[in-house]
Amino acid sequence: MSTRYLRKVYGEAVTSKDNDEDGRDNELPIVSDKQPKHFNMFNLLNGDSDSDAKEEDGENLNSDPTPESPTPSPVKPKKKRKKKKKDKSKSEEPPRGEDSQDEADEIERSVREVNKLLGEPVAGFSKSDHKPVEKTRDNIMAIEYKYLNPQNELKRLCGSKILPGDQNKSKGRGRTSHLRKTWLTTISEWFPMSTAGLSMTLDERTESTNGFQYFMFVHSPAYRQVQEKFLLAVENPNPEVIVNIINANPCHVDSLLQFSDVCKFNEDLQMAAELVQRAVHCLECAFHPLFNLTTGKCRLNYKMQTNRSLFLALFKYLTFIGGRACYRTSLELAKVLLSLDPVGDPTAVVLCIDLYALRAREYEWFIDFCNLWNAERNLTQLPNIAYSLALAYYRIGDKRADKMLQEALFMFPGVLLNLLDKCGVSTDTRVLGHDYFGSRAKSSTSAALEKLQTLYVARVFHLWKDTDVLPWLESNVTAVMDAIDAGDEYANFCESKRSMRYQGQPPRNILRHIALLDLKEVPIIQNLHQVQAHVFSHDPYPPQDSIDIYTRAETRRLTGPAGTSNGNTNLFTLFVSSLFSDLERHVANPEAQVNQEAERDPRQEFD
Repeated sequence: MSTRYLRKVYGEAVTSKDNDEDGRDNELPIVSDKQPKHFNMFNLLNGDSDSDAKEEDGENLNSDPTPESPTPSPVKPKKKRKKKKKDKSKSEEPPRGEDSQDEADEIERSVREVNKLLGEPVAGFSKSDHKPVEKTRDNIMAIEYKYLNPQNELKRLCGSKILPGDQNKSKGRGRTSHLRKTWLTTISEWFPMSTAGLSMTLDERTESTNGFQYFMFVHSPAYRQVQEKFLLAVENPNPEVIVNIINANPCHVDSLLQFSDVCKFNEDLQMAAELVQRAVHCLECAFHPLFNLTTGKCRLNYKMQTNRSLFLALFKYLTFIGGRACYRTSLELAKVLLSLDPVGDPTAVVLCIDLYALRAREYEWFIDFCNLWNAERNLTQLPNIAYSLALAYYRIGDKRADKMLQEALFMFPGVLLNLLDKCGVSTDTRVLGHDYFGSRAKSSTSAALEKLQTLYVARVFHLWKDTDVLPWLESNVTAVMDAIDAGDEYANFCESKRSMRYQGQPPRNILRHIALLDLKEVPIIQNLHQVQAHVFSHDPYPPQDSIDIYTRAETRRLTGPAGTSNGNTNLFTLFVSSLFSDLERHVANPEAQVNQEAERDPRQEFD
C-alpha cells in the first residue's frame, strides 16, 4: 500500500518501515496532531500503482536517508507541492477504439432502417436560405388547429387561474391525460356516439375535380325516424315536444339547434351555446376518416339536405364564441365554414369574416384574403369589405388606406351617417347638408343594399369609435366632399353603378345569413311570395334545386300529419293555396328565377 494513501488516512507524520529496526518506534509519534482528512475509503482499491511508485521515488529522493545515521529522525510534514494540472481536453476525449466505432455503425444502420420506413428527412435550412411561401387562395385558407379551442384564447385574455375548472386537480404521478378526439369542440367523454345514427361517406353524385373530394352525411334508418318526428314537432309551438326528442335521442342535431334558438329567445345564452356545441360535437364525431379540414380539399354540397346541419351549426357556434370575445377562434371557424364551399358560401361568411379578422388584429391576412378572392367573389362590391379593407390598410400604416376609404365613401355613401350616429359623434353641418350623403344616397340605394349597410354598421361600429380612427375618417370625408363639389365624375359613375346594381331580392345565402344572425336592427326580408311561407330555423331559405330526402316543411304545414289540415292554418287560406298549388309549378316565377340565378352566381352582387 502506498504512503500517499496512508498519509491521507493517518496524516503526513508517518514513519518508514526501516525505522522499526532500531527499536525506537514506540518513542516516535505514529499519528500526528492533525485530524484525518475525510475522503472516500473506496479510492484505496482503485489506486494507481504507477503514480504511487513515482511518488514514493520522489519522497525517497527528497528525504536522502544516509546509512550512517543510526537514528533516523521522524519524517517532518512537508509542504504540499503544486501538481501540474492535467490537460482536460485530453482526458475528456472519448476513446476511439473499436467499441465506439462499432456503436456508431450500429446507430447509422438503425437510422437508415427508420428512414426506409418513414422516408428521408427534409434537409434543414437557415434563415438566410428561407424563401417566403407564395400566397395562394388555397394556403390563405389553411386551418390552424391550435386556434380552434376557445379555452386557449380565454387563457391568453384572462389568465388560466381565472377560468373555473381549468386547474389540474392532481399533479405529478397522479395526473391523468386523455387523447383529444375532436378539434372543433372541447367536450371530453360526453356521451357514447355509437348510437347516434350519423355517418359520412363520399358523395358519388358530385364529380371530384382538381383534387377536391365531396362528402355527404348519411342518416341511418333509426335516425330517419327521429328526423320525421322532429319535422312534425317543429310545427308545434310547444317546445316540450323538442325537449322530449332530445331526452330520448341526445345526438339528434336538428333538435339541439332548434331548442338552442328557444333558449336564445328566452335569453338563456349559456344553455343555447352549450346545445350548439353539442350539435357540432355530434357532427364532428361522424366525420369520414378522409375528411380533413386542414387540407382545404374537402367539400360539402349544400344542396344535400343532410349536409346543411353542419353549415348551420358551425355558423351559430362561431357566433356564440365571438360573443365571448374569442375573435381569433371565431375567425378560424369562419375559415373552416368557408372552406367547405368557398365559391357558393351558403351562409354568406364574407359578411362577418371582416369583423373577426379586424377584432383578432389579423390585418395582413384579411388584406391577402381580399386580394386573392376578389376576382372570384367580387368582394369589394360589398359595403362591409370595402370599409373594413380600408381600415385594415390604416391599421398596418399603409398609404393606400386613404384611397380605399374614399372609394368606399363614393360607392356606399349611405354608411356614413348611420355610422356616425351609431358611434355617437356629433356630425358636421356640412356633412348633414351635403346631398351626396343625404338625398342622393337614399334615392340610389335599394332596400337590399340598405340592409347590408345597416348590418355592417350594427356589427362593426365599435371599430370606428377609436380616437385615432375618427380623425382619419373625418379628413377623408372632407376630401370626398371637396372632390364632389369640384365636379368629380367618379361620384356620378358610382351613383349610376349603384342604382343599376343591387336591385331586386338579395341572394338566398344573404337572406339565410340575416335569418341565422337574428338582429333586431336588421329584420328578415320577405317578398310577396314569401309572406305565406314560414322561415324555419333548422333550414332557412333552402336552395331552389334542393336535394331532399324528407318532405318539405311547407307541404307538412299545409296538409299536417296523416293528410289532415293544420289547425293553426286558416281554412280559407288553405283552400286558396290548394287551388294555386299546381299552377305555381308550371307558371314561371320571375323573382324565383332571380333568386335561383343569385344562388348559382358566386359573386355577392345583385343584378
